Amino acid sequence: MTTTGPSSTPTEADTIGRVLVVGAGAMGSQIAMVCALAGRTVHLVDTDPQTLTRAGAELRARMDSRVARGRLGAQERDAAFAHLHLGTDLDAAAADVDLVIEAVVEKIDVKTELFRRLDRVTPDHAILASNSSSFVPSRLAAATTRPDRVCNLHFFNPALVMACVEVVPGEATSPTTTATAVAFTRALGKEPVVLDREVDGFLANRILNAVRDEAVRLYEGGYASLESIDLACRTALGHPQGPFELQDLTGLDIAWFTKTARYAETGDPADLPSASLDARVGAGHLGRKTGRGWYRYDDDGTKTPAPDPVTGA
Repeated sequence: MTTTGPSSTPTEADTIGRVLVVGAGAMGSQIAMVCALAGRTVHLVDTDPQTLTRAGAELRARMDSRVARGRLGAQERDAAFAHLHLGTDLDAAAADVDLVIEAVVEKIDVKTELFRRLDRVTPDHAILASNSSSFVPSRLAAATTRPDRVCNLHFFNPALVMACVEVVPGEATSPTTTATAVAFTRALGKEPVVLDREVDGFLANRILNAVRDEAVRLYEGGYASLESIDLACRTALGHPQGPFELQDLTGLDIAWFTKTARYAETGDPADLPSASLDARVGAGHLGRKTGRGWYRYDDDGTKTPAPDPVTGA
């Protein structure tokens, strides 16, 4: 993916020394680790202590694995964990940060209330960024008194591996904020892709969603199986995963929330979640994290197509 947008300088990147990541799920925890590996002081905050404990254990396992495979030095790992602080006290963690990256549930009311609170408890100079994959920054900036310092920094799953970060300025985002976000992204070792105008879903997901929608139409129309569609995308189009495999990885609930949010914006029935997706989410089959989504994942690592909740087939 080609990098575009404002140029960056070390000075701009250096203005971000202390980072707050809100939400310790898979995305938030990995984003926090990426920032810690880049030498930033990072506070990872979540309201659920168990989520924080799980995040810490998973990050430790990932970093230990990298060290064992020779991809990371033990001193680098230890230094990164020294930079990373986990806790539940949002106000205390926010008191002296330069950048906040929000990675909570993909619900606009939750995010709006969080941005309203962050606006109160963070320093005036702090940039407030969302990792949302669907909500444009203008919708969140309206809850703050600093719309010029609100943007989206959209990382991709898994954030520790994927190079792309979409930098999305809102209608009121200042050029300085955008340039600083670009510089910071590069300082993390990532590739910033900058939008010239905000649009729901941004770039990569709008393109990917078009592929997913067509894949679901082919599946629901009985033209091919999940396996055949995923295989075609891998072997003919060069995708590392097929659209159904990728949804299982990222979570069917995320796909459902994204489609629902899009429908709320457009009112177009074509933007509603498909019957197959709706049924799976309704049944609690959210992908790999629940052991079943489009596919079923057995304890021995076997992956097989899961029965369709709509047809039973």
